[in-house]
Parts: sequence; C-alpha cells; structure tokens
Amino acid sequence: MKTPRRRARRGLFITLEGIEGCGKSTQTKLLGEYLRGHGYATVETREPGGTPLAEKVRAVLLDGADEPVAPETEAFLIFAARRQHVTQVIEPALTKGAIVLCDRFSDSTLAYQGYARGLGLSTLRSLNRLATHAIEPDLTLVFDVPVATGLARRRSQADLNRLDRETVQFHRKVRAGFLDLAKQHPQRMKIISAAAAQDRVARAVTQTIAPMLNRYRRRGAEDSMRSRQPSFHSLQVRHALR
Repeated sequence: MKTPRRRARRGLFITLEGIEGCGKSTQTKLLGEYLRGHGYATVETREPGGTPLAEKVRAVLLDGADEPVAPETEAFLIFAARRQHVTQVIEPALTKGAIVLCDRFSDSTLAYQGYARGLGLSTLRSLNRLATHAIEPDLTLVFDVPVATGLARRRSQADLNRLDRETVQFHRKVRAGFLDLAKQHPQRMKIISAAAAQDRVARAVTQTIAPMLNRYRRRGAEDSMRSRQPSFHSLQVRHALR
C-alpha cells in the first residue's frame, strides 16, 4: 500500500494512552490547562471521536447493545472515525502550529484490536497509515496501572461502556500490548506510572514533556523571526468536542 504524502507541519502532536481507568483523560485535561497557562496554543481532542461524525461512530462503538461486534468491524469503524478526525481536526491544527493533545490514537488500535482482539498488527498498521496520512505522534505518554486498579476505578463509575465490561484477561492483553509497544518505540513512547496521586502524575507529565516543549518553543521563535509575525504561542485554541 502506498503511503500518503505527509503535509508540512509546525505544531506538536502528543497522544495519551493506557488501559481503562488509567487516568489519561484527566491528565489530558490537566496538561491542556498547564500548556494554556504557559501561553501555548492547544487543541484537546479524543478518539474515537473529535468531530461530529466521529463522535457518532464513538457512540456506536462503545454502546452496550446486545449485538456482538466482530473485531474487524470494530477496527474498520475506528479507522473511519480516525480518518475524519485527522482531516478535520488534527492536520489543520498542526499546520497552524498548535499543540494537539489526543486522548487515544493509533497505539490504542494496536493494543486493543491487535494484541487483545488478535487482529494482525501489520494489517492494522497498513490501514492506520491510510487513515492518518502517515501522521505519527511526536510524543506518546502511556499511563500504566495494574489492571485491577484501572478496572476498580472504572467500574466504580456509572457510565460503563462496552469495553469496560470486557474480561480481566482482555484488559491484561491490552496492558501488555501498550508495554510492548513502548519497548519497541522508546524514543516516542514514555511510560508514566499512574498509580500515584493525580498531582504527582501531572508533575511527572510536565517533567517528561519539558525537553520537547523547549525544542518546540525555540522552533516557534525562529519561525516568528523569519516571518516577522507574532508567535503562534500567543494563540489560545481548544477543541470543544468533549
């Protein structure tokens, strides 16, 4: 399959991953607040979802209906939503120079549909390249907790979805998938221990992203000097579909 050509981009793409109940959604929100407080233009979004159409696909995927969902059907729906999301939200934001924070992205597909559902990783990667136009995160934060801890957090809440009700063995495979992917991509994927208190996890996040933010800030300053335009760091953007 021919890989689509990637567009030039000035922004920064950070994804947040992990098993159910790992706290990544909360950390996405906290990181967005931190970045905006330091003057960065940010777009917060999520998968599946991020656009009106993709959010409808999300509702179908997470619905607790009695009809079984084939693993291939699940994967195709995710890729369809991702293509729309990348086209409508992620690519435009990166082109404008924003920092995009995405609650789940391609690594979740490999962990859930690949490692846990048993679909071929090479096939999933090929389909993902088509869905993303080969866009990859600059940094992926993997929030790791024991499965029992994550499930206890999730199952204490009222809004359980179809994935929350999967077996413990399924979630163990998902966690193992994330950890294996992190070993394969140590430069991009950083594991954050998420069993600690929320504020301690947030501090670990800001420490982890600091070197990349420094490079991004220098690049933004250089772009501003060349174009003699205000730095894009002065913008404030937040994707509202939450």
